[in-house]
Amino acid sequence: MSESTRHPVARHGQQRTPSAASQLMKLIGIGLAVLLVSGLGVVGFVVAGWSNTVNANAVELEGQKDLPPDIGAYKGGFDILLSGVDTCEAEIAHLFGDRCSGPDANGTLNDVNLLVHVSEEPRRVTAVSFPRDLMLPIPECTDEEGNTSGPMRKQPLNTAYGYGGLNCVTKTISELTGEDIEFAASVTFGGVIQITDAIGGVEVCLASPIKDYHTGLDMAAGTHTIQGYQALQFLRTRHGVGDGSDLGRIGNQQQYMTRLVRKLISGEVLGNVPTMLKLADTGIKNVEPSTSLADPMKIVQIALAVKDVPFEDIVFVQYPTYTDPDDPNKVVPDEEAATALWDAVKANKQLQITHEATENDGVVLEEGTADPAVPAPDGEAPDAGAPTETPAPDASATPDDAVALPSTIRGNSAAQLTCSNGNVR
Repeated sequence: MSESTRHPVARHGQQRTPSAASQLMKLIGIGLAVLLVSGLGVVGFVVAGWSNTVNANAVELEGQKDLPPDIGAYKGGFDILLSGVDTCEAEIAHLFGDRCSGPDANGTLNDVNLLVHVSEEPRRVTAVSFPRDLMLPIPECTDEEGNTSGPMRKQPLNTAYGYGGLNCVTKTISELTGEDIEFAASVTFGGVIQITDAIGGVEVCLASPIKDYHTGLDMAAGTHTIQGYQALQFLRTRHGVGDGSDLGRIGNQQQYMTRLVRKLISGEVLGNVPTMLKLADTGIKNVEPSTSLADPMKIVQIALAVKDVPFEDIVFVQYPTYTDPDDPNKVVPDEEAATALWDAVKANKQLQITHEATENDGVVLEEGTADPAVPAPDGEAPDAGAPTETPAPDASATPDDAVALPSTIRGNSAAQLTCSNGNVR
């Protein structure tokens, strides 16, 4: 039986091998990040391409409120839901085995779901990742053809797209979090591969080697620039990092996202016009937006809102969960910890991660989390491949408005670099 079915067993436990789609899609944020950080030098290109390509595919969100024309008028900031769907595209279907050749090849799952909150001034960005096997209520949803599915008390999050497309995913996460989600977009995993290649790959760090026969990934400790099929293998790997669970894999993929963000806003990308044009073109061709996001001027405003956010105020976190008492391979919301997270986000506080990584986590903190472009005191660059234990917080460097999140919430800021906690130790 194919391991990605219409109603799949969740991947929180270690029993089963994940589909390629479920792992790769954590990077769906790449699709929109291209636009969010692209800068004004390619705005004209983005506007033209967006207008000609995207509007016909835009999705109406149920209950969408009238939005002010100026994004600065959004009280409390705004939210963008980024959802990764595992559509089997003909040109890359051969890479995904049974998922794209078995009886479930025509189904579509939202295997990755990332809610990005951009605060009011001072601007802060919080990207919250939701496990695909999170068990939660799915509300009544209407799909693009007008068909309505009834509400369900408890289903895996990654089935929501199948009931009502991007609209249903947005509605489900909005009801879970209490956030009014103004913008949404979905991207296929083929699009993510193309975007990764468009920037010439992403450098990742391995604290220890990874050997994963499920994906064929075999990488030594140290730093590597990955793209193409190797990037796919890295993003798929679950048995190769931490305890082999989906939550460990999320941490590993967040390493990739952190380094991707740093590369996108570096001179290496923003200072390279051909690369930026290629990125913008690739992103446009692979985005299915909400109608609220199909306005190119909104894209420009979002880019301006986030382009100067410092690394320490760009934070990636995993939505807090605990094991489902009904099924050890699934998870359910940790409502107490989630309330603490959303309270801090709504108060526009700098988020401080207090979780200390263990051998079960997918990553460990890299030694020296300062910008790698800043030389070490002796004039040498910091060692990018030297992991260390999580250091105690420096109280003198903590802003007065910082909030320490519960230790059950995993994550890191873009100012902190992590390394994969490989399974060969």
